[in-house]
Amino acid sequence: MDETKPWQLVPGKRYYCTRAGGALVAFQLPEGPLEALRMVGAHTDSPALRLKPQPVQMSTQWMQLGVEVYGGALLAPWFDRDLAIAGRVYLRDGQGRLKEQLFQVDRPVAIIPSLAIHLDREANQGKALNAQTQMAPVVWQAGPGQTPPSIESLLKRWLAEQHDLSDIDIIDYELSFHDAQPASQLGLEGEMISGARLDNLLSCYCGMRALMESDGTQGALFIANDHEEIGSGSTGGAQGTLLGDVVSRLAEAQGTGGAEARIRLLQSSRLISCDNAHAVHPSYPDKHDARHQPALNQGPVIKVNASQRYATSAATGALFREICREADVPVQTFVSRADMPCGTTIGPLTATRTGVPTLDIGLAQWAMHSIRETAGAHDPDYLIRALTAFCNRSHLD
Repeated sequence: MDETKPWQLVPGKRYYCTRAGGALVAFQLPEGPLEALRMVGAHTDSPALRLKPQPVQMSTQWMQLGVEVYGGALLAPWFDRDLAIAGRVYLRDGQGRLKEQLFQVDRPVAIIPSLAIHLDREANQGKALNAQTQMAPVVWQAGPGQTPPSIESLLKRWLAEQHDLSDIDIIDYELSFHDAQPASQLGLEGEMISGARLDNLLSCYCGMRALMESDGTQGALFIANDHEEIGSGSTGGAQGTLLGDVVSRLAEAQGTGGAEARIRLLQSSRLISCDNAHAVHPSYPDKHDARHQPALNQGPVIKVNASQRYATSAATGALFREICREADVPVQTFVSRADMPCGTTIGPLTATRTGVPTLDIGLAQWAMHSIRETAGAHDPDYLIRALTAFCNRSHLD
């Protein structure tokens, strides 16, 4: 569905819309009246190294590309990795038309080499990393008298290789480096999965699978917001109007549009916000409260915080525990140590903006915000089963 055009919605059908290239809402309508929505929320973005507008820089005959750090990234794991580039480019084609082109370089093109320990004997002493001077990936070695290629010429080369595009002008771009190594399943029994951006694309995958596998008898909605890692303050973020706008259009499609119909629909609905949780680390068990230590492969984690950094209440937590019991899914609980600060996610922001009763959950993982993260191989199935049961549930009290 196009947000700029009128929507003609048919009961019993499924639809989706996108906004700003990074946020999505997908929903299904029941055959009968839409009286409540079973909503699942997640976010699409992850910490990364994003190219600057004029990134080309030279040092000792090596070309590097300057970056900004997007989100709260763990920087050390980015060193000595095979890095590729992906994102979107706006270009002008041979007919003078402006178009967006998504692309991904299909091979490693850069690396951030570590300094040898012989040249930095204190490298293992917890030294701070400088994102401006130490994190620029190396991409090309210049020969005598050679000048570095521009970023525009590099993009033209890659677009020709990947998409057979020629006779184009590069107008603008949003590009990030990413780990070129594929995800893997590992462990003696294959009990772990390791890959990039599990926070929070794993939740996006589970939420979409649940909506697709639901039986269609109830009104259900999946929203994937953008920019959670930098505060959600954008047109596609949880502080934006995307969810509220879609709910308003759904209320209007019932023939009972207006503020009252929207409020009644929201207050009859429930939102499960899914964003991965911190699993207890076998080398650092003291970083968790002794009685709240979520483990890999032990089911989804209910996230609780007295200061509402998570939106879970006793009422929404009880609903999810009951759903997990009925679906035969194990469930865990996480609360931070009282002497450690707590992160947050889209749950409190969405609850504040819409007023919908909300619960924060997630799958347990290690190395959150690293270039490569680890989760349990059995947990995605648990979460999909629980969310599918939620989407099928006839009552939400």
